[in-house]
Amino acid sequence: MNYFRTAIFLAILTALFMGVGFMIGGQAGMIIAFLVALAMNAFSYWNSDKMVLRMHGAEEVDQSSAPEFVDMVRQLAENADLPMPRTYIMHSDQPNAFATGRDPDHAAVCATTGLLDMLTMEEAAGVIAHELAHIKNRDTLIMTITATIAGAISMLANFGLFFGGNRNNNPLGWVGSIALVLLAPLAAGIVQMAISRSREYQADKLGAEICQRPLWLASALKKMAGATREIPNMTAEDNPATAHLFIMNPLSGKRMDNLFSTHPNPENRIERLVEIAREWGQVADESAPLSAGSGSGPWDSQDQDENGGPWD
Repeated sequence: MNYFRTAIFLAILTALFMGVGFMIGGQAGMIIAFLVALAMNAFSYWNSDKMVLRMHGAEEVDQSSAPEFVDMVRQLAENADLPMPRTYIMHSDQPNAFATGRDPDHAAVCATTGLLDMLTMEEAAGVIAHELAHIKNRDTLIMTITATIAGAISMLANFGLFFGGNRNNNPLGWVGSIALVLLAPLAAGIVQMAISRSREYQADKLGAEICQRPLWLASALKKMAGATREIPNMTAEDNPATAHLFIMNPLSGKRMDNLFSTHPNPENRIERLVEIAREWGQVADESAPLSAGSGSGPWDSQDQDENGGPWD
């Protein structure tokens, strides 16, 4: 059902994009808009991962430079039956992470230094499992296409405002053009938000299955929710179009870019993960609530050894 909904939302975005092209240039404008969308998506398909990683100054790491992080990603990738993705670290005090790449064979996982410093190994594993879930579900490609089309709609709408649009197709003239430049990007943003939120919930669930501990991610989200609001991520602020790729919204909310968040409410995500844990017979230790700021996380090493998990 979630894949069906995503397909519907993508169809709406495409129709909106072509509709804007039609209002600006008639049938010819609609065709040009369609061809531009194809070209932009083709470029994004082949180059999106390199572009995003470069935007955020991510540095590739390996077994010699970040052995614990690379070992964690490798073990979780095996759990998820995925090829080993490329591993990156970006220098930011904000605890966050994202995945990118057009398919599982060309994927990359990136964590911030803040995430690796602030979270326990178990909580970090929950976050990385979530990102691997995005890769397994091919969400990175879906969200790249979504962002590309939404950005193109905004570009076309501004073009229509500047040139006044096609009066034959827009009987309201300048009034219609102003409405177009305001409403089309707004509608695109709402659709983009709906797609992103749907995929985040799915990645939370699959990520819990990959690491076998829903409360690891729940505990991580609890810590990250407060920290991402207090600690700025300047590269994300400079590139707000990539915000939907992160596990938590990296934007401070001080700009209009954050008016419609592409991420679900953290409390709702935590509730769903706790419910999954209950269904699996995993009950959080009441003496170590999810709001704990530090420590060993919801599961200690003895529990991991007895019950399994991603660690040997």
